[in-house]
Amino acid sequence: MPSDSLKHYLHLHLIVFIWGFTAILGALISLEALPLVWFRMLFAIGFIAVYIYFKKLPLRITLKMMLQFLLAGLIIALHWFTFFHAIKISNVSITLACLSTGALFASLLEPILYGKKIVFYEVVFGLLVVIGLYIIFYVEIQYFWGIVTALTSAFLSALFTVINSKLVKSCDATVISFYELCGGVLFFTLFLLGTQSFSTTFFKLTASDLTYLLVLSSVCTAYAFIASTSLMKFLSPYTVMLTINLEPIYGIILAVLLFEDKEKMSFQFYLGALIIVTTVVLNAILKSRKKSLT
Repeated sequence: MPSDSLKHYLHLHLIVFIWGFTAILGALISLEALPLVWFRMLFAIGFIAVYIYFKKLPLRITLKMMLQFLLAGLIIALHWFTFFHAIKISNVSITLACLSTGALFASLLEPILYGKKIVFYEVVFGLLVVIGLYIIFYVEIQYFWGIVTALTSAFLSALFTVINSKLVKSCDATVISFYELCGGVLFFTLFLLGTQSFSTTFFKLTASDLTYLLVLSSVCTAYAFIASTSLMKFLSPYTVMLTINLEPIYGIILAVLLFEDKEKMSFQFYLGALIIVTTVVLNAILKSRKKSLT
């Protein structure tokens, strides 16, 4: 694998590790999913705005581009909402492992949205991920709604990744991230206003929740969001989604270390995780060989 490609892959794995830690923060924060995501995006916008100011990045874009970024922001906001809601109604392990299906969703969405030719081995790898997921959840049917919600989150994540892979070619990744997060906050704010959810209680945060939210919005959102968007210039949407399948592994390991008995891993999990990791490695090898032949 060329050194530049290796650098991008390693950077992507660091980001995925950070995303795995996001689930831990979601479990530690006492807020419900909707206010949690709203505060996360709002704080992240602040951090990115400071970065844009010091970097003197131009924010002027066309109206069409702005509408595209705002709508993409709604998709990622819904992804985060379903992600954290799944954690609240099930647990970290269930939620993270379900995100593995994102690779299969991505392999199906790219041909539908952009007319890309279906690649046989991408479909096979996606099915292998599903097999790994099935093995993990064979004895976890009691978390049915958590699984459904997490699968919805995986689909939204894949949809956002596929759409963003095209948008990132038109503008700076930081600027795109800024407008997308603004879009998420805008749509959620309208919803909260419409349901009269804003109150003095809504804005009262405990010291621990505020601390976790600041970490979540800065490292796990502002940095990871900008970096992952930038990486889409060098890596395909499918590769990004497939590598994200390591998020369950990183996240569940962290959950076991922090929560111990609350996040038990069974033999089925290790078997399913092995299938997922092997799939990620094979994907990287095949794409590397394909590039070397072109």
